[in-house]
Amino acid sequence: MKTLKNLFLIATVISIFSCSTVDDNRTIDPGQGENPITGNELNGNITTDSKLLASVEYTITGSLTVKSGATLTIEPGTVIKARSGRTDVFLAVERGAKLIAKGTAAKPIRFTSDATSPKAGDWGGIVIAGKASSNKGTDVQSEVAGLLYGGTVNDDDSGELSYIIAEYTGAKINGEQEFNGISFFGVGSKTIVNNIVVSDGNDDGVEFFGGTVNVNNVYCANIGDDMFDWTEGYSGTITNAFGVRNDGFDTASNDPRGLEGDSNSADITALPISKPTLKNVTILNLNPDVALTGGAEIRRGTEATIDNILFAAYGTASFGNRIDTADGNGNGILTITNAFAQGNVGNDKIGGAITGTVTTITDGITVPSNNTITTKTGVGADLSAFAWANRTFVVTK
Repeated sequence: MKTLKNLFLIATVISIFSCSTVDDNRTIDPGQGENPITGNELNGNITTDSKLLASVEYTITGSLTVKSGATLTIEPGTVIKARSGRTDVFLAVERGAKLIAKGTAAKPIRFTSDATSPKAGDWGGIVIAGKASSNKGTDVQSEVAGLLYGGTVNDDDSGELSYIIAEYTGAKINGEQEFNGISFFGVGSKTIVNNIVVSDGNDDGVEFFGGTVNVNNVYCANIGDDMFDWTEGYSGTITNAFGVRNDGFDTASNDPRGLEGDSNSADITALPISKPTLKNVTILNLNPDVALTGGAEIRRGTEATIDNILFAAYGTASFGNRIDTADGNGNGILTITNAFAQGNVGNDKIGGAITGTVTTITDGITVPSNNTITTKTGVGADLSAFAWANRTFVVTK
């Protein structure tokens, strides 16, 4: 059996005394030696190789951008708070720059809100741009942070993200633009991404805009919109993905989903077509008051292959549709194997082809009184991979 216990920590209120002045256009002075940034306050541009130290309690107070040619390294165990209540607080990595954020299971790197009572949407999120292909072009501007992305270097390297927690993300810019927890714009396959957690986000958890980056062990908890999202010709592999909505997390868009996959809504024939592969996935709703609109929305020209997925609604929680491949801007195509469903997860809405069937099971998932989740061995994600994140599940009804 596979179990996971998670604790949603309330951010400790820490007074940060800045060692620098506020100037959103300034260039950060990284210091000497190994180029440590020792000032508490982070904003502006990083133009030379620099390092954030676990011994310093940082606060991002504006846009923080790693410029092309520079590398930002973050030590294991570093906590980076974000000034809450502003839409211009985020970490961006330009095309041609690198972020080396290698935490460990014992010392993850945490991005969080500085609010006394943190909530979804307190700050932006992490935005990374690369040189891999997008079906929108080779010099596309990201919908947030204003980064150029795209190109022909599908094995581009934007660095590494390992054992990362990003929480309270998703600041809303306007009616059409919101930050995701982590956004990958044209990020290439040499970029290493594994063991990441996005929690309490106002928009999507993790979204891929084109690119070829592969992701292992990704966990999205309490996400206002879609847990996992791709578009613009994304063709990487996502392995061991777990998405859950807790009872009591009521932040929600009009159509929150587990998976939402697009290719190009303006031209579904635009190349490259989104063709991701997903392996070992669990989409779980524990909240009886907020239904997931769908488990997997595969639409607008995307093709997807999913092997070993569990759609589960615990107790009186529910989904609208289990799988939906129909859309007015173009249908999707889904190939599934080893697909399972438990609880009230709705029916499939077929527009494009669905190859494979979903098996209904009755012993797929339980939530014992100690707030661990136990799943049937071999079904969906391996939750034990996320034990390091130390989270607790909420079931009250």
